[in-house]
Amino acid sequence: MSAQESPTHVAPSTRYWMAVGCYIGLILLLIAWMVWLDPPPASLRSPLLVVFLLPLLLGVRGVLHGRRYTLQWTGMLVLVYFVHGLIATTGASPQRWLGVAETVLTLGYFGLMMLVLRDGKRAHKANKSVS
Repeated sequence: MSAQESPTHVAPSTRYWMAVGCYIGLILLLIAWMVWLDPPPASLRSPLLVVFLLPLLLGVRGVLHGRRYTLQWTGMLVLVYFVHGLIATTGASPQRWLGVAETVLTLGYFGLMMLVLRDGKRAHKANKSVS
């Protein structure tokens, strides 16, 4: 097990930081989408920002600190945004490209985070067999 790997936290790695970049990028994309790029009607803007961003913002601290449990539940959470991105790709032109970007960011986060968590699990198994 690496020096910073623990049962509750993952070790910082290139994969981990790329996943964090995808997660933060998803948040920034949704803000830009809802406020500037293809905003909904003014009466729906605030409620949609809350609905879309609050779940992601709840996980930011744990993701940035590499907490395993947070990485697991945010990995499942982004699947909702994956479906939203797929649905958005069937829309009009600005929405289509935003949906593609959302889909790519969610797939990036999900895939990278699963690899990070798998590497940690392997490190724990190796540590147990040595002990």
